[in-house]
Amino acid sequence: MTAATRLDYANIGLMLLSFAVAMFLPFELFLFSYAVLGPAHYLTEISWLHQRKYFTHGPRDYVALIALAIVAALFFLSYSSTLLEPIRPSTGVPYNTVVYLAFAGALIMVVVKSTFYRVAAVALLLLCATFSRNYILFFSFFLPTLIHVYLFTGCFILYGALKSKSRTGLVSLAVFMLCPLLFLVIKPLGAPASAYATAAYQMFEGVNSSIIHWLDPSDTSNVSILSKVYASPVGLVIMRFIAFAYTYHYLNWFSKTSIIQWHQMPKARIAVVLLLWLASVGVYAIDYQLGMKWLFFLSLAHVFLEFPLNHLTIMNIGRELKGMVFGRKQEAAARAVKA
Repeated sequence: MTAATRLDYANIGLMLLSFAVAMFLPFELFLFSYAVLGPAHYLTEISWLHQRKYFTHGPRDYVALIALAIVAALFFLSYSSTLLEPIRPSTGVPYNTVVYLAFAGALIMVVVKSTFYRVAAVALLLLCATFSRNYILFFSFFLPTLIHVYLFTGCFILYGALKSKSRTGLVSLAVFMLCPLLFLVIKPLGAPASAYATAAYQMFEGVNSSIIHWLDPSDTSNVSILSKVYASPVGLVIMRFIAFAYTYHYLNWFSKTSIIQWHQMPKARIAVVLLLWLASVGVYAIDYQLGMKWLFFLSLAHVFLEFPLNHLTIMNIGRELKGMVFGRKQEAAARAVKA
């Protein structure tokens, strides 16, 4: 059994573990993963991306992404009483526009080398942002949250399987896609969220309520949105998916020891990462909502800094699929010539 195959089996096990716990304790699992695994993931991934120059052509591209993360965090915290409450179009446009610029700008950083064409492309992005206001929900909620932790994680799994031509890699992708579907089939299990979990999760309610509204925008029932988030069947299904997606996203990162190569990290950087992680977990233990505000920028920065890698991974998936298609055509042509 190769090391890649063992890693695939290990990740399948981590998926099933995340799935099982999310089935019974979705709110508690998410809060634990976000507070304990999250900061360690942000810090170590930013360190790993820094060692690889953030997968962009410009040596200072990452500075622009960090600056955009600071601006986005300031916009968000300036008008949000809770960290992830539903964003109104009138107030959400600045934050949403910055997220859009970071995501689209990261693509420019990956594919464009010329300074002139980069400036022209950024000007075009600003023009598009000025005339388009139809992406509020997508960019303000789903891109930095669920798309980041689920869709992009799935892309990484798919690319790894295609690149290594691994059948077990494709099996792990199938399991990854099957788990959310099982949440729809299996009725919500377990006890309701504890009082602490309900209070601590208030900052994330906006994501859940936005999904609920997106699934059924015509719902005019008198049931409060909080009851839907914490007690309704659809609310619990959504929470189980969120808990699974975030938990496995973190665990998948830490399973990649051959890619991360912890032993090559400078000792001073490891010490700084460890101290910041301990401080972050300590703040969460004292006050979860204070911990969220403390690490909101770090979380957003790691999302922005990963955008170039996300674009590169999607492009590499396209290249791998193209190679498979044309490779098979060439093989068929060669067999036809021999015949």
